[in-house]
Amino acid sequence: MHNDVTATGHAARIATVDALLPAPLPFEVHDDATLLSAQVGDTRAAGLATSTELGPDSSQSIWRALTEHRLEVQLAGPDPAAGLDALLTRWDEHLSTIARPGDPECAAVVSRPSRDTAGVTEMLRHGFAPVGVIAVRPAQRMAASGPTTTPGVCIRHATPDDLDTAMCLMLELQRYDAQFGKVTVRPGIEELVGKGLLRQLERPESQVWIAELYGKALGMVVLQMPDETAWIQHRVAASRIGYLSSLAVAEAARSAGVGTALAAHAHQVFDEAGADVVLLHTAVPNPRSTPFWYAQGYRPLWTGWQRRPAVR
Repeated sequence: MHNDVTATGHAARIATVDALLPAPLPFEVHDDATLLSAQVGDTRAAGLATSTELGPDSSQSIWRALTEHRLEVQLAGPDPAAGLDALLTRWDEHLSTIARPGDPECAAVVSRPSRDTAGVTEMLRHGFAPVGVIAVRPAQRMAASGPTTTPGVCIRHATPDDLDTAMCLMLELQRYDAQFGKVTVRPGIEELVGKGLLRQLERPESQVWIAELYGKALGMVVLQMPDETAWIQHRVAASRIGYLSSLAVAEAARSAGVGTALAAHAHQVFDEAGADVVLLHTAVPNPRSTPFWYAQGYRPLWTGWQRRPAVR
């Protein structure tokens, strides 16, 4: 009952925060999850705590710590910040019994609606930092003529012959992004990245696109079309979702319009596919990608907070 009451109040509160947030449902507790709750006066807080582990050879290990402890949060009542503070304290008590102290490959992660700013101070006080954002761009149907062209830039479908170029661009991007806490450059990353790209390039309708600047391949964008994005559909109130997996521009071509041309081309592809919104992940501290994507019409939808190690 406590969970249902909290979920109802949380849903009513979130509905006023951001029209693109999906309606939250009561937590479904299962064998691998722990339901936590707290109450401060008339404010109720509920959290679903889960843990997952990966091997260092997993393709997903690039994007996260090998052990992740996650908390889904629902807050209802007049003082959601106090409710979150109490819930995080309960979670810390729980983590102290299951997490490895001081392990840099063990992270505590909380995703919160970006515009739900109640409790930001409490997140910081508990040692969390905002490291990543799921950003959203509502569809902006372009004119039939398509996006404005950029002098010297030609965008074409990638083929398996572009594998070496694609790998160089992706590895350069990964090593740059590793500075900001969302990417871990692991031993064997070349093989992991190469296998993933080759699978994409060998698809009959590959959505890997190469940008050439005066004939030299210096940029790349990788897309997931609406029939491939069920994995992230629960994050947004929309039916047809495009996902921009990655956009990479070689250091030598930055500020030459290559990235803007690739983004405009990607949006045209998504518009033609009838996507209602496009989502992407970006690192909050990245001084290049964050302002770039917001200039392309994106805004924060979900903010990922992380504490790594999970227990100090």
